[in-house]
Amino acid sequence: MIPQEYIQEVVRRNDIEEVIGQYVQLRRRGRTLSGLCPFHNEKTPSFVVYPDTQSFYCFGCGAAGDVINFVRKYNNLGYVESVKQLASRVGMPLPEEEDKEARARQRLLEINRCAARYFYEQLNAKTPEAAQARRYWKEKRGLSDAAIRRFGLGYAPEDFGGLLHYLKRRGFSEGELEHSGLIKRSAKGNLYDIFRHRVMVPIIDVRGSIIAFGGRVLDDSKPKYINSPETMVYHKSRTLFALNIAKKSTSKRYILCEGYMDVISMHEAGFDTAVCACGTALTAEQVKLLSEYADEVILSYDSDEAGQKATERSLGLFANSPVKVSVLSYQGAKDPDEFIKKYGRERFDMLLNGTANPTEFQLKKAKAKYDLRSDDGRLNYIREAIDILTGHSVTPTARDVYAGRLAEETGVSKQAIVSQMQGALRAANKRSHRKEQKEMAQQGIAADIRVPYSQGGDTALGAASASRQLVAALLQDPDEIPYVRARVQMESVLLPEMQQALQALFRCADEKLPVNLTTLQQMLDDKAFQQVALAQAQNHDQKLTRRDIDMYLERLQNAKPISERVSGTSDDQFLNFFANLKKEKGVQETPADADN
Repeated sequence: MIPQEYIQEVVRRNDIEEVIGQYVQLRRRGRTLSGLCPFHNEKTPSFVVYPDTQSFYCFGCGAAGDVINFVRKYNNLGYVESVKQLASRVGMPLPEEEDKEARARQRLLEINRCAARYFYEQLNAKTPEAAQARRYWKEKRGLSDAAIRRFGLGYAPEDFGGLLHYLKRRGFSEGELEHSGLIKRSAKGNLYDIFRHRVMVPIIDVRGSIIAFGGRVLDDSKPKYINSPETMVYHKSRTLFALNIAKKSTSKRYILCEGYMDVISMHEAGFDTAVCACGTALTAEQVKLLSEYADEVILSYDSDEAGQKATERSLGLFANSPVKVSVLSYQGAKDPDEFIKKYGRERFDMLLNGTANPTEFQLKKAKAKYDLRSDDGRLNYIREAIDILTGHSVTPTARDVYAGRLAEETGVSKQAIVSQMQGALRAANKRSHRKEQKEMAQQGIAADIRVPYSQGGDTALGAASASRQLVAALLQDPDEIPYVRARVQMESVLLPEMQQALQALFRCADEKLPVNLTTLQQMLDDKAFQQVALAQAQNHDQKLTRRDIDMYLERLQNAKPISERVSGTSDDQFLNFFANLKKEKGVQETPADADN
């Protein structure tokens, strides 16, 4: 492990506001900063940075931690790699400690690099099947040698052990090869190549590392595509194919395509900002990644039903993005690749410059569903169109323009349509207000605590809340740890996460370690750490004192059943306990009356 002192120094030198501000647009609010969370899709900011404690917390998804954890999560790195990246950022000498995870990642990237070389060599081999693969790329796809080299395209021959033996000769172990996603073990225990008799497309991340592969058959047999499984270096939901090339373009208008082949054809035709999602539907993480590079995104999916559904889904994901989004509409071809081959680059460029906005796309799709010659069809079309136009992303001016168009299309007066639209807007605002009030009511300090019914209902909930507040108090003032340690009884701490947190805090005191999220991150599991980070975030603006600590300790003690609270006491202590209990309750009660 990297020495604790080194880690703390890395955190001290990398101001969290400065680092996160490079990735997230932050707005100051008093002593904190807030912005849209980079780890989930949201409309209103729930991501908060706390400069005082050099920490962050998202009240939407629970992401939390220090500057190391942010870099780790944002860049999909291991802990040690994140520390090293931040150390390099501030010019600190890198620690000499070796890291098994970092070494394993490096070996996997080396396997992928060797595999890409193998596939490229096989494409250029003097064999009939290699010639067939070259014809596929050059004749069927119309690619130049330069495009083949730029994308590192290749071919996997019809050989169960070609790549396996190639990689073994380069010193990679069977275990490493199995974890690479390129080699599998059969039921009989034999290793074999996953990709066979397929043209190969390397998937390269924004840093230029080959992290996975996609393979396509040379005909229309099934399965048409096979993609690498997820590995420690490849997470398809966070990867965009060809972003490593597109990011070098001077243009900030990106074209989002449906598949690898569309992207490669686009680049060959000169559209160098084409990208696509990797082996999955577009995700919120990919949208956030794309928004780091693009000012405008044109959705260029296939014209079939699946492509239209993908377009509609993608528009929803871009709804909360700062990126301007438009939709490519074309006829006479099933996909952009076919359109370019049939009509040429210039015609496609004209299409790009005449793309429809999301509202246009949705209204056009809605109109196609109904027969406007019938009263029922017109009414249903108006109802669906108004639902679209009352969306939060449509401006009042656009609503007025589209209301006029709806009137012309349906023969209904614009005044009637505007009136119905205003009613729908009022109803939507009421729903939004109710939702906001409900969310606010759920944001109390104990609102997200869950304890079993068998633990004692409201009393248990109060005790669980007290234990979390106790942890927050110790984070604020570590000098109180010995005081709490001498008085708290762990069996009264109902949440396992808080038991784990308190033990970690006691360990910090024993080993004289800094009491902060950086230290606790290395001692707690994810669930316990998230609860500790939440406790700190909820109490960032209030000072918890010794008096508060005593109250939390008392609440924990009082949550225990009476039988447990008096067990092991002497006769005098037993009688004194119930004498005090009678005074507190103001009732006459004997020990025999006390019932759990």
